[in-house]
Amino acid sequence: MEQNQIKNSAITRQSEDFAQWYTDVCKKAELMEYSSVKGFIIYRPYGYAIWEQIQNYLNKRFKETGHENVYMPMVIPESLFAKEKEHVEGFAPECLVATKGGKEQLDDNLIIRPTSEVLFCDHYARIISSYRDLPKLYNQWCSVVRWEKTTRPFLRGAEFLWQEGHTMHATEEEARHETLQMLEIYDELGRDVLAIPFSKGRKTDKEKFSGALETYSIEALMPDGKALQSGTTHYFGNGFAKAFGIQYQTKEGKLENPYQTSWGVSTRLLGATIMVHGDDNGLVLPPQVAPIQIVIIPVAANKPGVMTKAKEIAKQFKDAGFRTKLDDSDKTPGWKFSEWEMKGVPLRVEVGPRDIENEQVVLAKRNTGEKIIVKFNEMVEKADQLLKVIHDEMYKKALSYLLDHVTEVHSMDELNVALEKGGYAKMMWCGDQACEDKIKELTNATARCLPFNQIAFDTTCPVCGKKACKVVLFAKAY
Repeated sequence: MEQNQIKNSAITRQSEDFAQWYTDVCKKAELMEYSSVKGFIIYRPYGYAIWEQIQNYLNKRFKETGHENVYMPMVIPESLFAKEKEHVEGFAPECLVATKGGKEQLDDNLIIRPTSEVLFCDHYARIISSYRDLPKLYNQWCSVVRWEKTTRPFLRGAEFLWQEGHTMHATEEEARHETLQMLEIYDELGRDVLAIPFSKGRKTDKEKFSGALETYSIEALMPDGKALQSGTTHYFGNGFAKAFGIQYQTKEGKLENPYQTSWGVSTRLLGATIMVHGDDNGLVLPPQVAPIQIVIIPVAANKPGVMTKAKEIAKQFKDAGFRTKLDDSDKTPGWKFSEWEMKGVPLRVEVGPRDIENEQVVLAKRNTGEKIIVKFNEMVEKADQLLKVIHDEMYKKALSYLLDHVTEVHSMDELNVALEKGGYAKMMWCGDQACEDKIKELTNATARCLPFNQIAFDTTCPVCGKKACKVVLFAKAY
């Protein structure tokens, strides 16, 4: 099968309606289902299994760097939430608030957590008193609620799943190192697990997290030319610590406020993976994150010995450590091919009477449709090689698309052309928020990040004509 051959009529073509294609894939591949409350989705087993692979990778990385998992309550007293003014102002429009408990009106309303900085700060104020208590390197896996007006599965929901790390450090240097270290882990998650190249850098002051001194992000570029903020890390300084009275005694006996960070990625990564790699036949999943890496399809399963051999092959792959599925249903092979292509399984193994006779199987790559015939005694080793090749091919394809859609612009006209094409407009900027606001007003594009590689390529800001001092990536975004 050629990669672009259309086989699944149940899915809208990307070129016809990208948004509808995305919704079709989310539902037809059984990743999610809508619930009875707008903006709240049901994570079906196949979709949740992708999230579990992300969790497994990140938990391993977090623990390697000394972090511990904890769990905080899902509700925040309104009086506690109000302790950090800038933070409150940033989140107030998105808060879901409980005003009654049973039949009683609450004296202090409870906010369903939109994020947990204040809960961690309240806790840290109780348990930190000495330099010996630092650093505190905590992470939690949970859901949060933000009352979004416009929702889309995985990308923007009233409730979503995520991890949020919250750390306290004795020095500014330690906290800043933590902020950038976690950003690097997220970047490696994209490269090594999701096969997604991220653009990374610092957010502008306008786009930074409420209450943070500095926010850094990883940004993914979608096939429709829009950017998707896929994870963030934040350096808070000691502002939250002062607001919540968190102090520790130094070795010299002085009282100091610790320095704080937070960082998180969410199930938005599922949306990024779906869009970056998917095609008109459905999902194309990177092998490291695929719930099923190899699917075995018996051909002419009613013929003697075929199902027995298929079970034997499935066991060999499972014993070798691959996430393997044997489709022994009574559906036709053609239906099965289409179904598992839609679900994005990286590698399909076909075996029928003629294959058994020739002591071989057919391996089919989901990302390209290429078929390879291999002998029984070589299939496990070959499958392992192919899964690595598939990941590399998917990453290189996404990277090539990204590099082709970063356009240097020197004027507002060039900015408009670049944004119309889709992708990032790379621009020199004076640093004035008024110019950032003007671009948003005229183009609906936002500053995605100030990339770390700040090599100037122009001297003036295209918006105001003043001296330019920063390189910034602008794009339309989800």
